Amino acid sequence: MLRSSDTEQAFELLTRRVEVPIVERVLARIPEVAAAGMIAVMRPSVLIVDDHRRFRASARALLESEGFEIVGEAADGAEALRQADVLRPGLVLLDIQLPDCDGFTLAAELRSAPSPPRIILISSRDAHAYGDRVEEARVLGFVPKNELSAALIDRLLA
Repeated sequence: MLRSSDTEQAFELLTRRVEVPIVERVLARIPEVAAAGMIAVMRPSVLIVDDHRRFRASARALLESEGFEIVGEAADGAEALRQADVLRPGLVLLDIQLPDCDGFTLAAELRSAPSPPRIILISSRDAHAYGDRVEEARVLGFVPKNELSAALIDRLLA
């Protein structure tokens, strides 16, 4: 039987060497840990990039209510790059249509960072409107704004 201190020590050692999602999967398979409810869903911090203030506020409220930590918001590409550099989010929700650039170009710039965030593209348009560009963008996926949910983001992160 595992003691609480053993679990904490194992978790500390594992998190130093591997990505957190792997740690969650490993620890969740230890019956004593899983049964004790010691594994909470560990979600990445989020930067929301969209030029519509109301959408950013709605997305923030929705995702925070589901346990995501929103570390920042940006209304355009230049601000998004600055915020991502300073805040180092684990995930960027990125609108494809921004006033100073398109989300595909910005996604490529974000991916070139030393520790790039994971990226989910969002748009008020359907993915088909962008043809093959969504698949070629090398991002986690695409979510129409009207379908945004924590459950959908969790599926893309899995």
